Amino acid sequence: MEGKVWLVGAGPGDTGLLTVKGKALLAKADVIVYDHLVGNEILSSLDDEKKLINVGKLAGHHPIPQEQINQILAREAKKGQRVVRLKGGDPFLFGRGGEELSALREQGIPFEVVPGVTSSLAVPAYNGIPVTHRDYASSVHIITGHKRKGWQEDTDYRALVRAGGTLVFLMGVTALPDIAGELLAAGMPPDMPAAVLQEGTTAGQRKVTADLQDLPKKAKAAGIRPPAVIVVGQVCRLAETFSWREELPLFGVRVALTRPRRFMPALADRLRAGGAEVLELPTIRTAAVNDGRQLSRCFRQIGSYDWIVFTSQTGVQVFFDQMKKEKMDIRRLSGARFAVIGEGTRTALCERGIYAEVMPEVYDGESLGHALAGQGVRGGRILIPRAGKGNEQLVPILLQAGAAVEDIPVYRTDLHAGGAVSLKEEIEKGKIDIVVFTSSSTVEGFAAAAGLDCSRIRAACIGRQTAQTAAKHHMQCHVAKKATLEALTELVLELASRRE
Repeated sequence: MEGKVWLVGAGPGDTGLLTVKGKALLAKADVIVYDHLVGNEILSSLDDEKKLINVGKLAGHHPIPQEQINQILAREAKKGQRVVRLKGGDPFLFGRGGEELSALREQGIPFEVVPGVTSSLAVPAYNGIPVTHRDYASSVHIITGHKRKGWQEDTDYRALVRAGGTLVFLMGVTALPDIAGELLAAGMPPDMPAAVLQEGTTAGQRKVTADLQDLPKKAKAAGIRPPAVIVVGQVCRLAETFSWREELPLFGVRVALTRPRRFMPALADRLRAGGAEVLELPTIRTAAVNDGRQLSRCFRQIGSYDWIVFTSQTGVQVFFDQMKKEKMDIRRLSGARFAVIGEGTRTALCERGIYAEVMPEVYDGESLGHALAGQGVRGGRILIPRAGKGNEQLVPILLQAGAAVEDIPVYRTDLHAGGAVSLKEEIEKGKIDIVVFTSSSTVEGFAAAAGLDCSRIRAACIGRQTAQTAAKHHMQCHVAKKATLEALTELVLELASRRE
């Protein structure tokens, strides 16, 4: 199989600004080669079962030389791999995409380019600044503030001033005093509106606006640091008028999700719609056990069960995956009634065309047991396909009610820590505001991955059992009013409104 490289622009950080084509290629890639300019929200969403190669740093945090990056791309492609070279922003705008493609062309390796949303347009837009506006500017000029080592200054500031449009400087925050000085010396009015925009489209987004002559001083006083975009022009007058992102309820909030990756999108989408930066940091993995042998045995006598009980979405998935594997017709389940532990599990079952008759008001094993016992299960047979380490109270309650119970472990839950974003590093840097837990196992996985004092972690827990586990690790526990994604979202909103 012939390998190939796709040069993909990741955009400025917000995962919603990753192009549809770029996202599809990441899903199909065998190898993803990325650097530190790709936003953490996007990096955290990468499937860590793929080969992920960080070319942003080596031991000691020194950048990998461009020549070595070229060699990595060629090496992986020659193995027949589908390689995505993921670069921040647009790969051809002040990036080194052209150098990488030249190296690939020399070696006869096929490639494609997927443009990305550039921070020169997106970051001002997220800060309420349109780079062009018919009343203020009819042109925009994008200039790099970072010069290649050994090169002489080649920016014609007088030409930029004469052009009269909006000026956008990328990678220039450390050179801001020099840039402002050159523009003023070239004839730019000292009171020209200007702005410096830090970490645009992420939870770290900050904005400083001022007259050009005062911008360096104000940016320094505000502690502005890279990455940041500098905008100079009359359009900066609109920054407050068109401000929108700061008004979102979760603006500036970083939320970490810890459940298995396949269950993250529903909650992640809700939080991102509120303006949060969401890091997908799964702390557990689930996997089917025993090749489905025990479940297959139960399938052979499926007509003898009065009730089938599901305690998780994963249990539903594994059960029906095994049915599909064995080509078992769903009509064979017609003699059974169904019970579920909560709304998420009920939804997963509904997606298979089956509606549960029993769901407790409180979504935990004990409540499920009592709700089911109230259905008159004495003498009946109950099948519970669930995790190997399930709630210990459910089965005794049903046995006491006189039911015959088959408690079948159909999947296991393993602690997990990995991926392109280090959970431990993010916590140590104070980059995570709220951590969402949807089960006790996600808490245990988080504590193991963090490997440090969790007393400063603000934990948004889906239920009381999850909160009890979080409290055991000395976290600051907060419990959703109901064990639903809606209630979890409301809890995160409440916690965000009470941030220090």
